[in-house]
Amino acid sequence: MNRIIPAPGQESVWDYPRPPRVEPCKNRLRVEFNGETVADTVHAYRLLETSHPPTYYIPRTDVRTEFLTPSLSRSFCEFKGEARYWDLQVGSRTSRKALWSYASPNRPYGLLGDHLSFYAGRVDACFVDEERVQPQLGDFYGGWITSRVVGPIKGGPGTRLW
Repeated sequence: MNRIIPAPGQESVWDYPRPPRVEPCKNRLRVEFNGETVADTVHAYRLLETSHPPTYYIPRTDVRTEFLTPSLSRSFCEFKGEARYWDLQVGSRTSRKALWSYASPNRPYGLLGDHLSFYAGRVDACFVDEERVQPQLGDFYGGWITSRVVGPIKGGPGTRLW
């Protein structure tokens, strides 16, 4: 694994901390699914963790929750605690476990308690400002990759043990 040196205006995922850091995000974030904008905010947080692109947490008030149905699925993060998943249904299309949330996140991640995070690969499109993101590879990673982030990025084949 060779770290890519970031150009001016870029960040390396290898400069992100572990344990992860939460910080306010000043960018506009949008999520689209089946012809609808299901989330639109300028009040999100981003979570930064070594080897991962930023994961964005959108305030529940900026998500069209009428399209969400709780899933029975749960998972556990050593840092944030128990996550619950949500299905997204717009019209006749459904995306299973398209997003997740932490009802009672561990300290110091309490800021995320009333926020939702979308998997970019389980919706039609996610945007940071006007840039369409690429989803982080892997079966449970939720990072959003933009031109501002360089890696190599965890998630693809052979990276699970990084």
